[in-house]
Amino acid sequence: MGVVPPPDGLTRCGDTAPGAAGGAGESTRRPDGVLKVTGDFAYASDLRHEDMLWGRTLRSPHAHAEIRSLDTAEALALPGVHAVLTHADLPAATHYGLEFTDQPVLADDRVRHQGEPVALVAADHPETARRAAALVRVVYEPLPVVHDEATATAPDAPVLHPDRDDHHAAHVPHPNVVYRQPVLAGDPTHAVAAVVVRGDYTVGTRDQAFLGPESGLAVPAGDGGVDLHVATQRLHADQRQLAPVLGLEPERVRLTLGGVGGAFGAREDLSTQAHACLLALHTGRPVKMVYDRHESFLGHVHRHPATLSYEHGATLDGRLVYVKGRIVLDSGAYASSSPAVVGNAASLGVGPYRVPHVAMEALALYTNNPPCGAMRGLGAVQACFAYEAQMDRLAVALNMDPVELRRRNALTQGDTMPTGQRVDAPAPVAELLRLVRDRPLPPPRPWETGDGVDPRALPGGLANSSVGEGIVRGVGYGVGIENVGFAEGFDDHSTAGVRLAGDRMRRGEPGPWRGNEAAWNAPGLRLVGGEVVTPRGEVLASLAEVLGEEAVERELEFRHRPAEPFDRATGQGFGHVQYSFCAHRAVVDVDIELGLVRVVELAAAQDVGRAINPRAARGQIHGGSAQGLGLAVLEEILVGPDGLVRDPSFTDYLIPTILDVPPMPLDILELAEAHAPYGRCGAGEAPTLSATPAIVAAIRQATRLPLTRVPVRPEHLTGT
Repeated sequence: MGVVPPPDGLTRCGDTAPGAAGGAGESTRRPDGVLKVTGDFAYASDLRHEDMLWGRTLRSPHAHAEIRSLDTAEALALPGVHAVLTHADLPAATHYGLEFTDQPVLADDRVRHQGEPVALVAADHPETARRAAALVRVVYEPLPVVHDEATATAPDAPVLHPDRDDHHAAHVPHPNVVYRQPVLAGDPTHAVAAVVVRGDYTVGTRDQAFLGPESGLAVPAGDGGVDLHVATQRLHADQRQLAPVLGLEPERVRLTLGGVGGAFGAREDLSTQAHACLLALHTGRPVKMVYDRHESFLGHVHRHPATLSYEHGATLDGRLVYVKGRIVLDSGAYASSSPAVVGNAASLGVGPYRVPHVAMEALALYTNNPPCGAMRGLGAVQACFAYEAQMDRLAVALNMDPVELRRRNALTQGDTMPTGQRVDAPAPVAELLRLVRDRPLPPPRPWETGDGVDPRALPGGLANSSVGEGIVRGVGYGVGIENVGFAEGFDDHSTAGVRLAGDRMRRGEPGPWRGNEAAWNAPGLRLVGGEVVTPRGEVLASLAEVLGEEAVERELEFRHRPAEPFDRATGQGFGHVQYSFCAHRAVVDVDIELGLVRVVELAAAQDVGRAINPRAARGQIHGGSAQGLGLAVLEEILVGPDGLVRDPSFTDYLIPTILDVPPMPLDILELAEAHAPYGRCGAGEAPTLSATPAIVAAIRQATRLPLTRVPVRPEHLTGT
């Protein structure tokens, strides 16, 4: 934590806050922390039932194909098999989806991506289920693969969803466009700038890379319903989609959250949920499903890959005049949360800067690539990489310090976004940039001091280390803007119920407290360790005495201030509850001969509004920063023009390890957000945005290469 005197009105995040006693502002230990590090925590994959069967999904090997025939007889004949289900066996609704009902529970006449579910098997042993799935005979007729914008919007392009009936279809220029959102402000067509920079950028397909694969246990119930224990992010959204598929009333589809082994957005969509429930209801037996890693890569959504084109115009003294941009996101075979991703990318597409004239367009395409959906910082991550690269280009064109250019254009409270929404809460963008810029740089490289070289300190690390020659150091900066909560009027409410009852072993005479609402509601009273305490620390009574023989029950619901959908033609509207901001400074060492990179330090400064748990807030910022590092130099799902995934495992899909993550010093500001409980405005999303462009900017400074694509690979640095 940096110890820097804050400007007026700022406080800084520490381990405890004054006056906090086990409440908001105090660092507390996670109740599941010890269990997880000792291996005793029960994840959803650990669920068992004495009478359970094992479920398995047969998935398509093709990215796009007609199903000409499907034969389950051989699979059903295998001893130990209790059920084999296909599209023809579905009892009710055949499709589901988070926003559009466009995804089949099981493929009918066509598969649209590699890994599309085609059939389900339930057997008494997981190996029997695997063998039975392999015995389902499917004859496919391959179809042309739609894999990019050119093939998706060509005059003769296959229409992947010819029967789409969503109300957004009228607003898109082609049936293979899932969703489109422009944002228009001022008059960019006639705006005149002294300096103009243009750039085209690419963000590769990214996986959430959670450690616990998808898993769930479905148990048929006596009322004809089902009890599902599952690792998920959105129980209510799951229930909303499941009930029509199962042909049941929602109250007979009961979900319990199983232990979740990471998510980062990938568990917002259904995975095992419908399949396990269908098998359980069909067989009358509990059914457990657990994906292996290969199936997990094919069976959940990823971060949208993107191509982005930008043009920035500025005055000679570095004031932004206009920004024009176009962002094309690949949704893959189904919509998932693509409308929200498009809305975020468009509305946040110019970054945390004042720009009077804006012409921004974002859209998502249906393709035969893997389906894409939510991931931390959805939509804003892709845009941030591009607009921050543009700010660095503009700084070079103006011969200006890149931090000074950003500070000169930084949003502040009272400014207006391109959507017309006023930023009515603290927006300390310039201060965050100052904090990371002014932090002392890490010490010189060890081979420059004569103290010897630890291979772990060299680019490439232990696995693929440089030999210490041709290494150049670079420093780069990035800053980003992220929305708080869901966007565009989504009802992101929270309900909490509390029941307080006295301990019969400790209960005494209620005395003067019974019915004395004035005393009970006196200002400043706190509940500490089961006792009512005054602001001076005096114990007035135990909670048992206050309650007497009665229990107190309260249920409260919180809804944030209302937001609204953006106008479909102009992008104007109060679309976001609020904004959060984070800045990074990255220091890298690059072996310019071998194309190896080592991130030496990744410093961050962030406003969290109010840190409810300071230790957890720091962990969220560190985690988001590490994910940004992964996108910058390591992580990409490689998908060929045939729509097939080349690296569906952690053997080939590389994520940062502890040896890749550098020191990450933090400055955390707490500028309370007036419209949020306790003043909080989030911690984990924003650092995922700005870490990536900061690291790539540092590599650019070291190599003098344009580097318009992430992740940066060795061949991008060596020209091979």
